[in-house]
Amino acid sequence: MRVVAIIQARMGSTRLPGKVLKDLAGATVLERVVSRVRGCRLVSDVVVATSAEPADEVILNECKRLGTEPFRGSEQDVLDRYYRAAQQAGAEVVVRITSDCPLIDPEVSDETIQKFLVERPDYASNALERTYPRGLDTEVMTFAALECAWAEARQAYQREHVTPFLYQHPERFKLLSVKGDHDYSQYRWTLDTPEDLEFLRAVYARGVDRHDLTWLDVLNIVEREPGLAEINRHVVQKTI
Repeated sequence: MRVVAIIQARMGSTRLPGKVLKDLAGATVLERVVSRVRGCRLVSDVVVATSAEPADEVILNECKRLGTEPFRGSEQDVLDRYYRAAQQAGAEVVVRITSDCPLIDPEVSDETIQKFLVERPDYASNALERTYPRGLDTEVMTFAALECAWAEARQAYQREHVTPFLYQHPERFKLLSVKGDHDYSQYRWTLDTPEDLEFLRAVYARGVDRHDLTWLDVLNIVEREPGLAEINRHVVQKTI
């Protein structure tokens, strides 16, 4: 079964413009995400889906540097962008990752993918009932489910956020929630503000091996230095 991870990325960001190409311990944020997603054992291919806007030309250049296949589509209709990227890549299973998660963990993502492949739902996510820190979010869906959402979703937020049409219709789609053994949902490890970037840089600065930094390594770091989590604890997550 062909499992394709599609990472959405664009330069536009309300709270931190150009965040995907910010430096994070000697690499761009996008490079960190791509590198970590490539570490997933169950992913056949990795695609970066960006927009056709001129401002996102730099993302194409970064993809070329990283040797990663890019796809260009609608800036606002991200659902359409995902669908067409998945279609072009010949995906049977689509893994949705966002480029603001430079601590995404291959093992955590593989766990979600593995449970999806075993239980065969239409959609699986480790953020339906959040137990992992925000920033490890992995969504997995069949291409058929993505195609259904693409054809039927009408609300602007459903098009922008790709998957709401699926998890808002449990009567139509079989959903699978993947949860960890403990609740660490109070931690914020995603990138949307300058404070988030400060936190992530502090974590990477303390990582013994930055390339192989696991989520448990990060957990040990923030539990050893509780003040780190205070850097961006006040940041309010944008809602749909």
